[in-house]
Amino acid sequence: MLFDTHAHLNDTQFIEDLEEVIGRAETEGVSNMVIVGFDRPTIQRAMELVERYDFMYACVGWHPVDAIDMTDEDLTWIEELASHPKVVAIGEMGLDYHWDKSPRDIQKEVFRRQIRLAKKVKLPIVIHNREATADIVEILKEEGADEVGGIMHCFSGSPEVAKECIKMNFYISLGGPVTFKNAKKPKEVAAEVPIERLLIETDCPYLAPHPYRGKRNEPSYVKLVAEQIAEIKGLTFEEVAQATTQNAKKLFGIK
Repeated sequence: MLFDTHAHLNDTQFIEDLEEVIGRAETEGVSNMVIVGFDRPTIQRAMELVERYDFMYACVGWHPVDAIDMTDEDLTWIEELASHPKVVAIGEMGLDYHWDKSPRDIQKEVFRRQIRLAKKVKLPIVIHNREATADIVEILKEEGADEVGGIMHCFSGSPEVAKECIKMNFYISLGGPVTFKNAKKPKEVAAEVPIERLLIETDCPYLAPHPYRGKRNEPSYVKLVAEQIAEIKGLTFEEVAQATTQNAKKLFGIK
């Protein structure tokens, strides 16, 4: 029973062999996954997938890299989709200071608007953070994001920042990087964050875990993330699988 809380099976990289990818995930015990849409095409594809597969759920929002492209109509559309029974979160949203397509002030405004929307529709939020930790934490506090909570997706910060986010009602999600031999911070986070606040993900097709690093990631590989966390925390694989699945279902309101 594994729950991949962040997958992009709506990506064009999966067009040719989607059924095979899903089959491998089922073989490895992946019982649920959240498909994340972050612009018009990927949101539409995410909704198509969750309509077709019982074990898939959707997260819909607007990516910070593309914040400059988001219109009022897009935000209204996301709000309408939020009432769909299989939409369980708003996002991924946040800040990305690595790429310079969208000016930072626009990213911040789009981020704030989505937090407010999530509070309005009473859904948790999924946070994308790249080189913007201080500003993200500040905005989450200013906007009262603890009211809905959510996920720090593919968390790459320090254990101290993780604890600060947990105080704001967020779960810490770890993916492929926790398996990398040179990934010091994710391993420290895995060790220090209580299992009750941890989630697992792939972010597929990106960030494949060892020994598939550099190749296309897929949901079946989330098992490797769970195994690594179990090793770090001195728990069994089954304990990590059960706890992270329960955490995800609790957050997303899935029975």
